[in-house]
Amino acid sequence: MSALRLVRPLGRRLHCQPSEHLLQCAKFPRVLCSFISSKANMGEYQRPPPFPYKEQKYNRYYQVCDRTIDRFNENTKVLVVDGPIAAGKSTFAKQLAEELDMLYFPEADPDMSYILPNGFDKRQLNSRLPVRVQFTDIKDITRNPKHPNIAQVQMLMLQLRWSQYIDALAHLFNTGQGVVMDRSVYSDFVFMEALVDGGYLSKEFKNYYEKSFEAIFLLGKRPHLVIYLDIPVKTVLERIKQRNRDWEVNSPLLTEKYLGTMERAYKLTFLREMSVSSEVLVYDWSNFGEVEAVVDDIERLDFTEDPYSHKFNDWKVEYDRQLGYERYVYTNEKDLCLEKMDPGLLLPELFRNHYENEALLLLEEEMGINYEPGYNPKQGDNVLLKV
Repeated sequence: MSALRLVRPLGRRLHCQPSEHLLQCAKFPRVLCSFISSKANMGEYQRPPPFPYKEQKYNRYYQVCDRTIDRFNENTKVLVVDGPIAAGKSTFAKQLAEELDMLYFPEADPDMSYILPNGFDKRQLNSRLPVRVQFTDIKDITRNPKHPNIAQVQMLMLQLRWSQYIDALAHLFNTGQGVVMDRSVYSDFVFMEALVDGGYLSKEFKNYYEKSFEAIFLLGKRPHLVIYLDIPVKTVLERIKQRNRDWEVNSPLLTEKYLGTMERAYKLTFLREMSVSSEVLVYDWSNFGEVEAVVDDIERLDFTEDPYSHKFNDWKVEYDRQLGYERYVYTNEKDLCLEKMDPGLLLPELFRNHYENEALLLLEEEMGINYEPGYNPKQGDNVLLKV
């Protein structure tokens, strides 16, 4: 394992005390803290108890009485682990989160949308639905890249990755704990590029997708650090065979050409764009590597603000109330939309006619799957007692 980005040591550092030092008066906005520490090297800091943002609304009162800055320490940051299929991202990201005392976010999956809180899987309805309104997932697309719903799945994954990223930001702002994500919304486009290059998606769809993708850079906060685990395409194919998932091993999609296009999109576009706004570390992961060595590299990174640079620009703050406002948005505005433009008849990949939509709505009503947990009379819930 070898890091492809050189990093310089920072020497001995004092632990950050957020409420005292992070927002000192300055001519320019400031980055909250200029380093990351492992659990072993982390100073003593007792942050306030996590705000129960999933059960309790974060309102204007808490913006005043629950200062966001008091929760932050040096590890209040967003880290993203990215790379090709079968690179070992999930295992590495979990171990890294443990080493840095951060929360691990697994890769977004259609299960997040298709499996309801009561455990019901919407895909069980597929046999009773027209093909265009069936609940299609990644496995279906991998088995059959010519599936008529491939564009819908691509847009679904973009929205799921975006929603998950908002959840990660909400966790960070309400607890102060940093997050380690297995892929993120910022690299979703590499799959789209590979599908367009393979002829599975149209150029018209690409234009529509890119308009949706633009909103991410306006509404989100790019990660502090991106770690890319690099393995050659031939190694990717070997690992796909080794892990022996039936939808991958015999897939007509996961070819050398498709994986090569993904690799180029990662290296020529994703990593270059991320290096403008974030720190980037790239490792040769052909034979895997040691998480501890990566942590050593991370601890040497310098996140010091530069008023003349775009790096960490999303995280530069001037006043605590700015953090409170951002926390309010990411905690409460869960329906932040990427794009509300109607594709209409000009984009047949996403078009559903009236009869297909009606069939879906009628079946969902019959099954009662759109009710909130505890409010479904079709499952015996007594709604009158909850009014």
